[in-house]
Amino acid sequence: MQPPTFDLSPRTFEQALTFAGYLAESDLVPKDFRGKPGNCLIGMQWGAELGLKPLQALQGIAVINGRPNLWGDAMLAIVRASPLCEYVVEGWEADGTAFCKAKRRGEPEQIRTFSDHDAKLAGLLGKQGPWQQSPKRMKQLRARAFALRDVFTDLLRGMHMAEESADIPPPAERHMGAVEEVAPPAAPARPELPAYEQAAFDKNLPAWTKLVADGKKTPSDLLAMLSTKATFSDAQRQQILSLERAAEAPAADSFVADMEAAEGAQ
Repeated sequence: MQPPTFDLSPRTFEQALTFAGYLAESDLVPKDFRGKPGNCLIGMQWGAELGLKPLQALQGIAVINGRPNLWGDAMLAIVRASPLCEYVVEGWEADGTAFCKAKRRGEPEQIRTFSDHDAKLAGLLGKQGPWQQSPKRMKQLRARAFALRDVFTDLLRGMHMAEESADIPPPAERHMGAVEEVAPPAAPARPELPAYEQAAFDKNLPAWTKLVADGKKTPSDLLAMLSTKATFSDAQRQQILSLERAAEAPAADSFVADMEAAEGAQ
């Protein structure tokens, strides 16, 4: 019986934050995680969903074009560790085409290939970098990526293989040109109101006076209503506003009136 191994896997969110801080300060993590505790935390969470321990996750996950990807060997390890996988077999055909056979338990075998012709169509054959230095290895990884992603999509959570994503150029930023500012259409000019004719004013003044006297309108409200239909001269406006004083003039105190009458009789 083997003694229990020491496990640094965090069990709480606080432990994960602390562990991510230590990992970010370490020289033993890839550059995508170095000095970035947030990236370490997200990488560990991705690893947990894929069945990887924290250190395995940071070594097996690569950030390419802002998205997490699995290195080819890590992808194969995840699949082979699952009870859903019966086998994964890789090899070469006579013409140098790479193939990968993958079988999921209870399903028929699936085969994916990647040839020199496929690499040429994708613009990869002879491309500077790994495709010049290790073309056979790159074809093998492409066939593996197609097979494992198609057969074990649920295990890989939709992740792509890093070697595959590295050949996809990042989306180019397109300059759409200067933005033309379009001013909103000007509001139509309000037609000028006609002046209120004096004859009509004199004719309607008694009716307005009664409205104010009966308390149905205040002089200010009356003027505001009438001003929506015509303009009034200063004299006309003053005459309407003075209706309030005439209508609301306080009644004379009867005691004062009696005193004044008595004094006048003496």
